[in-house]
Amino acid sequence: MDEQQVGPFRVVGSVKWFDPVKGFGFVVSDEGGPDILLHVNVLRNFGQSSVADGSRVTLMAHKTDRGVQAAEVVSITPPEGTQSALADIIGLNGEEIAKTPLEAARVKWFDKSKGFGFANVFGRSEDVFVHIDVLRQSGLSDLQPGEAIAMRVIDGKRGRMAAEVQAWETVISADAHLS
Repeated sequence: MDEQQVGPFRVVGSVKWFDPVKGFGFVVSDEGGPDILLHVNVLRNFGQSSVADGSRVTLMAHKTDRGVQAAEVVSITPPEGTQSALADIIGLNGEEIAKTPLEAARVKWFDKSKGFGFANVFGRSEDVFVHIDVLRQSGLSDLQPGEAIAMRVIDGKRGRMAAEVQAWETVISADAHLS
């Protein structure tokens, strides 16, 4: 059966929930209406494999006979008020972190249930610790092994750690220059 599509139209709203294992989630429009299906492939086209619950999103959507579905993600903003319980991050000045250069990296592994993982900056063999709280503050909910990311790396109490993580394609599309 052919789906009748109406759209695309612009939607601004919040991520209700997103499950990278299931491969989908839902967005709630600020203007109300039915929940909007956000499929992982649409998110991947934006350059991310996950998005944190409560993140603000702008997307292009269309109506089908199965409901409203996201067709393209335009922007994602991390949830407001996300605070880290990680001692290494508490008290750090956000402006100082922002001055730290973004570095291109690849995820070595990340276990959401444990709440952490590791990545390697391109050209370096050292592991960089990535905590789930940092991901949430960055608007992400999970990372996949081999995924390309950009990180702001700091010296934590127990070694090198990410203070911010961004999807690689998001950084590239913003014409940022990585060190």
